Parts: sequence; C-alpha cells; structure tokens
Amino acid sequence: MTTKPKVKKFRIRRSSPLAGAVAAPGTATALPLKNNPDPVGVSEPHSPARAELQPTAAATAPRLTRVKAPEALGDGFGTPPSPSITQNASISSTDEVNEETGMDDLRREGLTGRQLRMARRLAHKHGLAPTSDFDAVRQLRARGIDPFERSNMLELVVPQSSAQGSDADQRVQLPQTIHPAGVPSTEVGPRPSPRAERAREIHDIQRDISRRRRRKSLLLLARLAFFVGLPTLIAGYYYFVIATPMYATKSEFVIQQADSQSPGGLGGLFSGTGFATSQDSIAVQSYLQSRDAMLRLDRDEGFKAHFTAPDIDAIQRLPADPTNEQAYKVFKNNVEIGYDPSEGIIKMEVVAASPEASAQWSNRLIGYAEEQVDNLTQRLRADQMQGAMESFQVAEDKMMAAQLRVLELQEQLGVLDPTAETGGVMSQITSFEVQLQQKRLELLQLMDNRRPNQARVAGAEGDISRLEQLIAALRSQLTDGTGSSSSLARIGGELRMAEVDLQTRTLLMQQSLQQLETARIEANRQTRYLSMGVTPVPPDEATYPRAFENTLLAFLIFAGVYLMISLTASILREQVSA
Repeated sequence: MTTKPKVKKFRIRRSSPLAGAVAAPGTATALPLKNNPDPVGVSEPHSPARAELQPTAAATAPRLTRVKAPEALGDGFGTPPSPSITQNASISSTDEVNEETGMDDLRREGLTGRQLRMARRLAHKHGLAPTSDFDAVRQLRARGIDPFERSNMLELVVPQSSAQGSDADQRVQLPQTIHPAGVPSTEVGPRPSPRAERAREIHDIQRDISRRRRRKSLLLLARLAFFVGLPTLIAGYYYFVIATPMYATKSEFVIQQADSQSPGGLGGLFSGTGFATSQDSIAVQSYLQSRDAMLRLDRDEGFKAHFTAPDIDAIQRLPADPTNEQAYKVFKNNVEIGYDPSEGIIKMEVVAASPEASAQWSNRLIGYAEEQVDNLTQRLRADQMQGAMESFQVAEDKMMAAQLRVLELQEQLGVLDPTAETGGVMSQITSFEVQLQQKRLELLQLMDNRRPNQARVAGAEGDISRLEQLIAALRSQLTDGTGSSSSLARIGGELRMAEVDLQTRTLLMQQSLQQLETARIEANRQTRYLSMGVTPVPPDEATYPRAFENTLLAFLIFAGVYLMISLTASILREQVSA
C-alpha cells in the first residue's frame, strides 16, 4: 500500500505568480480545506485587528485558492498542467461568484453589529439557514424582505417569557462588524463613509421627528384656539361691547340690643359683642335674601319691570312676563348679603341698571330689615308685659274689693273706728262706776245714823239705781248677749278682718307692681336696634361688568375644562391601548 507524499500547504496571494496560473481573470476558485482558518462567508469570533483587515482582504482577493505545489507548477518543462478531478471540483460556479460579489457589497455597506444580529434573527424567523450575518442579509433581500424595515424589526421584539424559551442560537451574542479605518479599498469610484451614512440617517430621523412635532404642535394650537381661544373671545366681546353697565350700591349695618343692667353670670360675657345678636343678624340676612323680600320690593319699587326694560342686554334681561322663580334668580344675582360673625356686621350690595334705583332699593331693603328686627322680639316682649300686667290688674282689683268692704262695714254699722268707739264707751263706764261707788258710800254713811234722813237716803238710792242702769246700758253696747250685729265687739271684729284683708291685698298689689316694672325693664333689654354703619350712596360710575377680570376668568375656566378633558382622554386612550 502506497500513500501520497505530503506537500506543504501554503496561501497563494494576488501578488504571487501562482494566482494568475490557477485562477482566471474575473473568476474566483477555491479549494475548501479543513485547515483554512478563515473560510469566506463564515463569521467567527476574532480579534479586532483581524476583523479590521478582513474586509480589505476580501476586497483585494475575492477568493483565495489553495493548491498543491507539484500539481500547480506542472512538470517543469513548460508543459501546462492538465486539469485533474480535484481542480475541476474546486472551481466556483457563476452563482457562487455572484454570491461572493454580493457579500462584498454587503460588507462595503458598513452595517453595524446590531443590524447584522437583527438580520440573522429575522432570517431564522423566516425559516432560512444563513451561514453568516451577511448571508442572512443577502438571503432576505433575495426573497424581497428588507431586514432593516421598522415593521420587520418590531416583529422581532418578543416578551421576556418567550425570549427565555427561544432557541440557543437567538441568545448567541455575535461579534460586531468593525469598519476599516485607513485601509485602501479596491472599489472604483468614491463612496460615502459609514459615518456620513449614519449622520445622514440621524439627520433624516431628526427631521422626521421635528416634522411630527411641528404637526402635533399645529394640531394642539388649533384645538386650543377652537376650545379655549374662541370661547374666550366671545366672552370678551360680550363683556366689552354687549353687556349693559350695572351700578352697585353698598351699605353696612349692625343689629344691637340694649345694655344689660345685670352683667353678672355667663350672659354678661357676650353682652355688647356680635355673638349676642348673631341669631338676629343671621335671621335678617336670610329674610333679605328670601322670596318675601323680593315680592315686597317688586310691589313697592317694580323690581320685575326694571329688569324687563329693553335697554338691558338679552342675557341679563327678564322675559316679558317673568315668573316669580325667574325674577328670584335675578334677585339673588343682583342683591348680595354678607354677614361677618366676628364683628356682627351685615354687608349688602344692590345692583341695578341705574344708580338711583340701586340706592332706592337699598333703602327699601334696610327698612324691611328694621321691621324684621322689631318683629323678632316683639312677641317675647309682649308676652312678658302681658303676664305682668294681668297679675297687677288682679291684685289691684282684689285690693279695691277689700277697701270697699271696709267702707261698707263702716257705713252700715255707723262706726268709723271700732277701737275708738269701744275706748269711749269704756271710759264712760269707768266714770259712771266711780260715781256709783261714791253714791254707795254716801248711802252707807247715811245709813250709819240712828235716824237717817229718809229723803237723802231715797235720793242716794235713786242715784245708785240710775247709775247701775246706765252702766248696764253702756256695757250692753259693747257686748250684746243676744248676738245681734249691733254690738261694738262684732262690729270691731268685722272691721279688723276687713282691714287685714285690705292690707294683704295692698301688699300683693305692690308686689305685682314691682313685677310689672321688672318686666318692662326686661322688655326694654330685649329690644333690638338697627344701626347704620355705611349709608347707601348712589354711584356715579358703572360697577359692572368688569370686562378684563371676567374675560381672564373665562379664559382660565375654559383652559381648565380643556385640560381636564384632554387628561381624561389621554388616560382612557392609554388604558384602552394597554
């Protein structure tokens, strides 16, 4: 068994004379050997220096040919070598030459490593089996697919879960293509550098972004002009041109009460402050803003007729025959009542189409407030005074009845003073009894004689008998044993009872009178007074409309509404797209 002699393998370069002997001009032949460290079209990891020289070697020698020295040189006598089976098999076809030429063109395009990786992934997605990144680009373009189109690149973006379950070749980080710097190229004619191409693409992207931003800005300005600018312009035109000038009359008043004479206790802490009359002030404020006040103002001053006049603009004017509700809405807009609880001051502003009407309406409303203040405490004061007056009247009537009873008894019995009458009778009885004792002594003295004088004895006995009868008669006047009403004792008892009753009724009447005076003082304390702080004065210039302030307020309102609607729409669109 014989073996072929081993010949040393070497690389034939373009400058070598063997390159012309083996490869014909315009063709590229190759002998794929397993010892070739850099087969054309296969991308493998290599150093930056080698990657930098690879495009240049491909451009200068499209295809390197590896031959054996004896077979390539012939027999040495000028006889051309005969083609062998090995040489015929290593000659590249026209498709391979075109493929290599296309690969060279792709290398000269200056594609980045990211673009090449995206092309390889897209090729795998379409079921292709490229041998290199450039081959993936070539095969995709051969099928009419642009691997660098935005839609095709977005199709490669997959979720993290699917990326984790993909094949191992999708996770391979392929090396980036490094553009040659300063290496001469065999390409005929000038070509733009990769940096220029990249700058041009970046410029195109920036120009597209600016164009889209300009378009969105124009759309935003159009929306703002339609939804914010136009309504604001209409509102400003109304306030500056159409709105009827209105005149406002301002006034301030406070509700006060009489000072308390007994400031002791917790009630005296708030006397003289706004808290003492806060309820009355709030009640007056509510009344001035009620429908009753509007109806009274319409009856007295013609409120509805004033706002139905044709010289008022259509927005503020009432219809020809307005209802009470329509007039009440205008009344609330043109009559503003404010209450300051810290000071107890009620502030009122009345707006009308003329200054005279505004001032007159203010005076009318202040009059209504005074009536309402009087009515707030009138019932309480009336109840207090009525009870005291009734008690005093009853006590006075009973005292008069007792006085009449005493007078009747005095007239009926004919005794002015029973005590004096009884004292007089008793004094008479005493004097008569003294005389009786003297007569009895005289009689005893006469009877002590042996021969008394009968005449004197009879006279003494007569005097004694008469004195006894007189004393008995006087005593019968004091106490009549028959129980008749003519006795002084009975008359004195009845008169004393009548006098005691009269004294009692007199004391009760005095107490009722004192209660009446106390009730009158309390009623005076419950009285409320309306004191004017600022009197209503008609203005000489129109107060409303405040054109600039109202226009600015309308702009802010429309801008806020547009902002809220746009934010809501953006949030809903984001939620729907998610």
